[in-house]
Parts: sequence; C-alpha cells; structure tokens
Amino acid sequence: MTRFAVVRILFFMTMETIGEAWQQSVRITARCAAGRRDGMKSIRACIYSYDLDLRTLIWTRGAAFPISMLSERLKCPSCGSRRVTLIFHMPREPQTIAARRA
Repeated sequence: MTRFAVVRILFFMTMETIGEAWQQSVRITARCAAGRRDGMKSIRACIYSYDLDLRTLIWTRGAAFPISMLSERLKCPSCGSRRVTLIFHMPREPQTIAARRA
C-alpha cells in the first residue's frame, strides 16, 4: 500500500442545449480547425480561438438550441473557415458555482 492515496471524483453532467450549459456554468471555447492544406496548396494554419458568451447565444439562438448543432453555425472570423471545433470547460466545483448564482 502506498503512503498517498489517490482520490478521483468523477461526475457526469448531461447537457443537450445551450441553456443547460449556461445553468451548469460550462464555458465553451470555439477554435478554428482549418488545416494546413487548401486543396493542393499548403497554407498557414489558423490558430484563432474565442471564448463564447453563452448569454448572447441564448438571446440569439434561444435556450433550447442544441449544442450538437452549435459548431455548424459558427465561422472563423480570421480565415473564414466553417471548420470550427468546440472545447468545453466544465466547472471544478459545481455546488459552489450553483450556490453563487442563486
């Protein structure tokens, strides 16, 4: 037995809409996924990323808008590519964050 015990706490959050993501204090970062190739040409890879404002998305798309369709509706402002990936940042302490909002 080791001197230090490793404790892992796993929690699963289900969210299907941007309204649910906002309620669970999830941050979403959009990142351009354009590659280094454009057909037969090699181009500079776009590294643009942006933290999405969920309140604005709820106002424009509605709280019931599915997260699975969000990346299809985004376009990179730097290079114009429609290939955008989403990165979800889950809160570390969901109880504390939920208590702050109440």
